Amino acid sequence: MSFSKKIINIVNEEFEAKRDRSEAVRDERLIEIYSKIPEIRAIDKELSLTGVNIMACAIEGKDGLSERIEALKQRNLTLQEKRADLLTSKGYSADYTDLHYACPLCQDWGVNGGKMCQCYKSRLIEEQFKVSGISNLIKTQSFETFSLDMYERRDDMKELLGYALNYVDDFAKIKDNVLFVGGTGLGKTHMSTAIAKALIENGYNVVYETAQNIFFDFDSDRFRDRFSDEEPISQKYLDCDLLIIDDLGAEAVNSFTVACLYNIINTRLNKNLPIIASTNLSSKEIRSKYHDRITSRLFGEFTIKMFLGNDLRKIKK
Repeated sequence: MSFSKKIINIVNEEFEAKRDRSEAVRDERLIEIYSKIPEIRAIDKELSLTGVNIMACAIEGKDGLSERIEALKQRNLTLQEKRADLLTSKGYSADYTDLHYACPLCQDWGVNGGKMCQCYKSRLIEEQFKVSGISNLIKTQSFETFSLDMYERRDDMKELLGYALNYVDDFAKIKDNVLFVGGTGLGKTHMSTAIAKALIENGYNVVYETAQNIFFDFDSDRFRDRFSDEEPISQKYLDCDLLIIDDLGAEAVNSFTVACLYNIINTRLNKNLPIIASTNLSSKEIRSKYHDRITSRLFGEFTIKMFLGNDLRKIKK
């Protein structure tokens, strides 16, 4: 698991709040029950002393220790039964004053049996979807919804789909940089979203964003307070496990955006952090649009995957 500290902190605070709410409800119910059934307060006081009494017996160490401890345990069980009977006789459930957790397995701590509880992992994944940029896309775009039926060049797309599935399965070992190239409406966004969704579900920190929005964030950081303790908006593009850049080449290309793109590619290559970029541009258009320092990396360090055929959106219409 490699969720960002920000996401982990968000979920940890949420789980702490859930535990606090459970304890607050329990405390309110105890006050209510003590006022309505005073005998339960006396029972709870005696029950709370069970551990102390057992310890006292152990310290004394006299003959018949096991019998005295067993008698204390039986007394404890009797008191618990009496307490439950008192509650039910007044119309309450026997566990009315117990702590009730959202997840009984981990009791809202996020750990069950020394391992991450499924409820905690699910919340981490939900938060990662929110910050990844694909929270809306994943509703309709995944490997399960990627159909080959509409493609004329079905064999080519079948090979591409197999590559994407293997990319997810072998991500921890391979971490290839990939450039998806092809015209509009050929499934590049769908394929990218499917990869992002699967990797996030596997616990990876994936960020998916259009090139235009990425460069806008870098531009915004130029004017931020340099003395601020907050992390730059653009830092996530340099640190995430996988960065997916959608629609590369659609942005306004100038010296600033070119410098940003070079910084992203160079920084992530040095950190061995992969990039998947998709573009509608041909190789000739890419070379004419970007500096040699960028194109040499795109065509030298990235696996090129071509999306061929006709615009599926037009075909569907």
